[in-house]
Amino acid sequence: MIKLTGSDLTIEQVIRVVRGGERVELSDSTVKNINRAREMVDKLVEEEEIVYGVTTGFGRFSNRRICIDKIIELQENLIKSHAAGCGNPLPREVVKAMMLLRSNALAGGYSGIRLETLQLLLAMINQGVIPWVPEHGSVGASGDLIPLSHMVLVMLGKGKAYVDGELITGEQALVEKGLKPVRLGSKEGLALINGTQMMGGYGVLAVHDSNNLVIHADLALALSLEAMQGILAAFDPDIHKLRPHPGQIQSAKNIRQLTAGSQLALREQEGHIQDAYSLRCGPQVHGASRDALTHVNQIISRELNSVTDNPLFFPEQNKVLSGGNFHGQPLALGLDYLAIAVSELGNISERRTARMLDANLNNGLDMFLTRKGGLNSGYMIAQYTAASLVAENKVLASPASIDSIPTSANKEDHVSMGSISARKAREIISHVEQILAIELITACQGIDLRSASSSAGTKLGAGSRVIYQKVRELVPRLDEDRILYPELKEVKELVHSGELVRVLQQVSAEIK
Repeated sequence: MIKLTGSDLTIEQVIRVVRGGERVELSDSTVKNINRAREMVDKLVEEEEIVYGVTTGFGRFSNRRICIDKIIELQENLIKSHAAGCGNPLPREVVKAMMLLRSNALAGGYSGIRLETLQLLLAMINQGVIPWVPEHGSVGASGDLIPLSHMVLVMLGKGKAYVDGELITGEQALVEKGLKPVRLGSKEGLALINGTQMMGGYGVLAVHDSNNLVIHADLALALSLEAMQGILAAFDPDIHKLRPHPGQIQSAKNIRQLTAGSQLALREQEGHIQDAYSLRCGPQVHGASRDALTHVNQIISRELNSVTDNPLFFPEQNKVLSGGNFHGQPLALGLDYLAIAVSELGNISERRTARMLDANLNNGLDMFLTRKGGLNSGYMIAQYTAASLVAENKVLASPASIDSIPTSANKEDHVSMGSISARKAREIISHVEQILAIELITACQGIDLRSASSSAGTKLGAGSRVIYQKVRELVPRLDEDRILYPELKEVKELVHSGELVRVLQQVSAEIK
C-alpha cells in the first residue's frame, strides 16, 4: 500500500501502482490539510467572496460573477463542456498514471477539494475503474483540461470506463465496483482538471521505459562488438575520465563489463586500428542520451509532487492566490528533450545493424548474414524496418514545445503543447525498442556465423554470453529464410520487459 502525502511520490511507486497493481491511500497527515483547505473554500462561498473558478466563470469568463445558487451547476457544466476530446483512447496505463498523479497533487491540501471526492478517485484506481479518455485535445496549459475532464465524467456517473478490460458506461462501471457517483461542490471540478497530469502520466512511463532502453543500447552495442570483432581499446577508462560526462563513463563501463573475457571483441585487432563511429563512439552517444534522461528524470520527479491547479488556498495565511502552476512548459521541454535523446539511441543502433549486414563493412561476415545469399535474403529486410522507424522518429522528434496557439479568446495566449510532446515521446520509445531488438537479433546471427567460420577462439564476454543466450531462447539461428515479424515482436517485448537487465545485474550489479 502506497500512502499519498503530496510530497514524496516516486517514479518507481507510480510504476508499481500502474503496472503492478499496488493499492494507494491517503496518509493521515494529508486528511487534515485537505479538510482545512475545504473549510476555507466553504467559508469564502458563504461570505460571497469573489474567487476565480469558485464564484466566477472560467478563462475569458473570469469577469462573470456566478450566483451562489448556481455554484454547483457551474462545476458540473465545467466538466461537461470541457470533455471535448477526440481520437483514439489514451493507453489505459497512462490514464491510471494520470489518476494517481492528480490524486497526489490534490493530497497536498491546497486545492480545496472535499475528502470524499478525492477518496472516490482513489477507489477507482484501487478497484480498476479506468476512464476512457481520448488522446487529442490538450494544449498543455491551464493543464490537461480535456483529458482530465473525461476522467472526471466517470466520477459523475457519466462518460465511459474500462472495468476488467471491458468498456462500459461510467455509471455501470461505478455500480459494478460498488461505488457511488459524486455531486461536485464548489471549486471541485476545477481542482480535478486544472493540472498537468496527462503529460505527467506519459512522462513517468516515458522516463521509466527510457532508462531501461538506454541500458539495452549498451547491451546491443556489446553484442555487435562481439559479432564484428570490435576493438575494446576505445572503452578504456583512461579515455573517458578525460571527458567526464557521467553517462559516457557509465556506458563505457557497461561495455567493459559485458565484454570481459571475450575472444571476439579484443583490446586490439590485427589488420585494423579503429572501428567506425557507431561502434567506437557508442559511449559518447549513449552517454549523452543518459545524461539527458537524468535531467528529464529530475523534471518528472519534481512534477509528481507539485500542486498544479488554480487558484490555490493557503489556510494558515488566510489567502487565496491565482497563478499559473498548471502551465505545462517544464514537461513540454523535458519530454521533447527525452524524445530527441531516445531517437539518437535508435539512429546509432540502425547504423550498427546496417554495418553488420554489409559484407564490405562487417569484418568478414556473409552479406545480410546468410550463407545462401540470392536464394535467401537473410536479414536484409529487417534493416529496412529499422531504417523506416528511424526515419519516422526524425519527424516525431521535432519539438512540439516550440509551437503555441492562443486559446480562450487570447486569455490563454501562450500554451505549451506538452501533451503532443508526451504522445510523441511514447511512440519514439516504442520504435527504438524495436530498432534495438533488430540489432540484438542480427548480432546473435553474426556471432553464430563468426563461430562457424573461425578457427580462433569464439568465447563471448561474460555479459554478452547472457544476452546471446536469452535472445536465442526466443529466436533460433537463421539458416533458411523464414517469417521474421513474430521474432521481431518477441525480442521487442523482451527489451520492453527489462528482463535482460535483471538477468545481467545478477551477473554484475555494476551494469546500470
